[in-house]
Amino acid sequence: MDDFLARLHNFDIRIRKAVNSQMRGSFRSVFKGTGLEFSDLRTYQYGDDVRAIDWNVSSKGHGTFVKVFREEKDQTVFFMVDVSASQQVGPRHRDKLDATKEICGVLALSAIREASHVGLYCFSDQKERYLKPANGLKTGYQLIMNLYKLQPESTRTRLGDAILFTLNVLKRRSIVMLLSDFIDVSYEHNLKALAKKHDLVVIHLYDQREVNLPKLGIIPVHDTETGRTVWANTSSASFRKELHDTFRQNQIRLERLCRQYDANYLALDSQEDFVPKLVELFRVRKQR
Repeated sequence: MDDFLARLHNFDIRIRKAVNSQMRGSFRSVFKGTGLEFSDLRTYQYGDDVRAIDWNVSSKGHGTFVKVFREEKDQTVFFMVDVSASQQVGPRHRDKLDATKEICGVLALSAIREASHVGLYCFSDQKERYLKPANGLKTGYQLIMNLYKLQPESTRTRLGDAILFTLNVLKRRSIVMLLSDFIDVSYEHNLKALAKKHDLVVIHLYDQREVNLPKLGIIPVHDTETGRTVWANTSSASFRKELHDTFRQNQIRLERLCRQYDANYLALDSQEDFVPKLVELFRVRKQR
């Protein structure tokens, strides 16, 4: 646990230095509130959005007034983490799930320091762990502790059901960070609904062996989610091409869906240094 926390603090320091350097200290804007609440009325000024005009007040004949809104102070950052067996692909020292935990942990540290509420939902084809959103450093470390200690009970994935759970528990507009390898089907409809209701950030984890499998000849390939084993010729050009094309098609479809519904999309190789890409994600979010 101490080693895990030390890595998170190291990542956190690197991210904060880079973000503060590139964005002139505006790190808070990364987790800024996206929900708006009515604050006041003021006289209409040239250039104001006509959609903000309060016609009921303006119709009384004392001038034209527009509604003034402010960001909700209590922003919630909610982490959805796929912990199914397909996330356990990769080298023993650091598979996709290890990388996912590190990314989620450092983002949680960043969010909680910006006075945000944070919550966590770890899922497979069932609820593995749920922490109701709350604020304070204690909540952040509780989240990290749960991530570190989690041992999933199920191997399978139901991404669509996990998204539906989140839609039901989050009543107010929140920042939702979904970390998964997206090896599943029939989740797109629910993902669209999630992107419409919340400020969605999709972090797509993958392992190079899922994209470019080494030439190992005919070997048994074990599906960790179904428990089935099949024999595959990994030296076959057609097999390797089909594997690569399937991954790319899924990635393109997911990225296109995110772009269509104004969600952030980030693809991460589980073995790469993720800090530069997270910093770039923050830069993009600041410009929105």
